[in-house]
Amino acid sequence: MSAEKEYILDEISQHTTTESCWLIIGNASNGGPKVYDVTKYLDDHPGGAEVMLDVAGQDADEFFEDIGHSKEARAELKNYLVGNFKIDAATLAKMKADAEAKAQQKNSGTGIMLIVLMALFAIAYGYYQTQMK
Repeated sequence: MSAEKEYILDEISQHTTTESCWLIIGNASNGGPKVYDVTKYLDDHPGGAEVMLDVAGQDADEFFEDIGHSKEARAELKNYLVGNFKIDAATLAKMKADAEAKAQQKNSGTGIMLIVLMALFAIAYGYYQTQMK
């Protein structure tokens, strides 16, 4: 298949099984989102097939980058390129909404952690003060 072919999310999201596993990997800083058919690589993936199947048919760029794949892994990935990810207006809006929801969820956890940490500090300080008397 030509690397020039463009796929929309509806097409990509149909490839989520061991018989057909596609991933979207890439962002503006590394050439844009590309579509990869990693079906033949599932059994060879060092992290196991499940890792890729968990993000099959969707944007897996964040997961791919968070792992810190080697140059060799990035070179290997090029062998599975099937085309470019075409982002239509509806998909872009959905992706932005998902990113905002993730950011909001991440931030809400930070506030709770801060409160718990402050409470633990207050308890430890109170205990220290009672031991000093």
